[in-house]
Amino acid sequence: MRQRRPGLQQADGCVLGPEAPVPMGSVQHHCCPQPKMGDAWAHRPWPGPPRPALLLVPLLVAAGVIPSDGGASCPVLCTCHNQAVDCSGQRLFSVPPELPVDTRNLSLAHNRIAAVPPGYLTCYRELRVLSLRNNSLVELPAGLFLHAKRLAHLDLSYNNLSHVPAGMFQAAHSLMRIDLSHNPGLHRVHPRAFQGLAQLRDLDLSFGGLAFLSLEALEGLPGLVTLQIGGNPWVCGCTMEPLLKWLRNRIQRCTADSQLAECRGPPEVEGAPLFSLTEESFKACHLTLTLDDYLFIAFVGFVVSIASVATNFLLGITANCCHRWSKASEEEEI
Repeated sequence: MRQRRPGLQQADGCVLGPEAPVPMGSVQHHCCPQPKMGDAWAHRPWPGPPRPALLLVPLLVAAGVIPSDGGASCPVLCTCHNQAVDCSGQRLFSVPPELPVDTRNLSLAHNRIAAVPPGYLTCYRELRVLSLRNNSLVELPAGLFLHAKRLAHLDLSYNNLSHVPAGMFQAAHSLMRIDLSHNPGLHRVHPRAFQGLAQLRDLDLSFGGLAFLSLEALEGLPGLVTLQIGGNPWVCGCTMEPLLKWLRNRIQRCTADSQLAECRGPPEVEGAPLFSLTEESFKACHLTLTLDDYLFIAFVGFVVSIASVATNFLLGITANCCHRWSKASEEEEI
C-alpha cells in the first residue's frame, strides 16, 4: 500500500512542514543517529498497564494503516513503499534533502536535477538501485559512491555528462550495470574510470560523443558480458587498434551492438562498421623502415640537393647572360 507524506520528516522524528519550510537540496546530508528502542523508553515514566486499544497499533502498522518508522521520512512529492523511493517525473530541480535510511531503490528519473551534493549517498548504505535517468547532470561530485558498497544498478543515461573521471565508481564494488548512454557531451572516459568493478556485467556507452576509448578502461572488467558503444563518432585511427583487437577476441563472450558502431573517420574508413576492421586495416600503423630504406632515402635526398644546386647555378648563369645581352643591345642603339 503506497503512502504519501504531507511533510519532510527527519530520522529524529522532527517534521519539516509548513511551519518550518526547507528548500529542496538545502539540507546538509549527514547520517542522523537512530534512537534505540531501549533508549526511547528509558527516559519515559511508567505508562501503566497496556490499554486494549494500544494492542492494535502493531497490527495497524503491519497492515499499512499507520506508517512505520522506516517510511516516516518519505520526502514530499515522492512515494515510498517496501524500501523503494520513487521521486520520478516531479520536475525537481534538486535532490530530496532526506530519505529513509533503509532505502534500497531510489528513482530520481525524469526531473531537472542539475547537481548532486557531495556525500549525498553517505547515509544510505542499503542502496541497491539508483536511477538519475533523464536529468540535467553535467558532472557528479568526487566520492559520491564512496559508501554505496551495495549499489548494483546505476542509470545515468539521458544527461549532459561530459567526462567520466578516474575512480568515479571505485568504492561501489557491487555494481553490475552502469548506463551512461545518450550523454551527447560525453567526450572522455578516463582509463581508470571503471577501476575495481570486477562484478560489472553490463556497460552502456552508446549514443555519446566518444571518438576514442582506452583499452585500459575495459580490460580490467573480467565479468563484462554486454557492451554498448554504438552511436558514437569513433575515429578509427591507429590509437583504436588495441581496443578493437581486444573486442574481437571477446566478441564470443561479450555481446556488443556491432551494427550501430561505425567509424566517422579517417575518410578512408568512414561509415565502416567498427567490428569489420581487421589487422589488415591497420597495416599502415606497423610500417617499419629497414637500413636499405634509410640509405635509399639518404641517397634520394643527396641527389635532390645536388640537382637543386645545379639548377640554381644554371639559373644564375642564364640570368647573367640575359643581363649582358640586354646591356649590349642598349649600347648598340646609342
